[in-house]
Amino acid sequence: MNPSLHIRPPAVAGMFYPADAEELAREIRSYLAAVPVKPLPAPKVLIVPHAGYVYSGAVAARAYALLAPARKTIRRVVLLGPAHRVPIRGLALPVAEAFATPLGGVRIDAESASAALKLPQVSASDVAHNLEHSLEVQVPFLQTILDDFTLLPFAVGAATPAQVAEVLDLLWGGPETLILISSDLSHFHTYASAQGIDQGTVGEILAFEPSIEHEQACGATPINGLLLIARRRGMTIELLDLRNSGDTAGDRARVVGYASFALREGRLHD
Repeated sequence: MNPSLHIRPPAVAGMFYPADAEELAREIRSYLAAVPVKPLPAPKVLIVPHAGYVYSGAVAARAYALLAPARKTIRRVVLLGPAHRVPIRGLALPVAEAFATPLGGVRIDAESASAALKLPQVSASDVAHNLEHSLEVQVPFLQTILDDFTLLPFAVGAATPAQVAEVLDLLWGGPETLILISSDLSHFHTYASAQGIDQGTVGEILAFEPSIEHEQACGATPINGLLLIARRRGMTIELLDLRNSGDTAGDRARVVGYASFALREGRLHD
């Protein structure tokens, strides 16, 4: 990576995932290796959680493992996640030219960013990205499962589903483009209560109902935008995994929900 580039450094390495490159690579490979192999074409869209890897890494891996057949095909990842730290209007790209993780740097797709910034709901802000974990935690998984690719990371704030869908439409591309939505599900309910809430949310997502509330999923805004466009494009959707922190690495008094989904264009054939 060119040292003269304006690089967004990792903000949550050593907290959400290991800061040591070898340990990080080993941990991600172990998550991926535990996923049963499916001989299917790689999905166009993934929805994945963004908690610390000890909590949600295995759930995310269920989705990322499906990208293996497209390792050399996917060259651009359009990544949308909620802005947790900074209130923003619309969707914000970074000013930075690259994202860094302990596994190296990934260039921002400058040409696609320029096109997106022509939309009124899209702005550029390093402040929106500097401390944001929802996007960062996805990058090491992408670096492990894909070959060379560029990144278009959007921190999503106050926006309508239609505004999100317009951005996705613009950047949809072909097999070279992966759409990735980062979201956890319900937060800080008891185990049994969370199971009920999250099962309801999953049902709405599987029905392409773009009416998810932020109490159901912190990434409700990008999910709703995706569901609008997915329904319009006649996509298929598959629930890959549904768990919460009480199932993975936490107690069951106050849990956070996690799910992963894969969406494909056209119908799947047996």
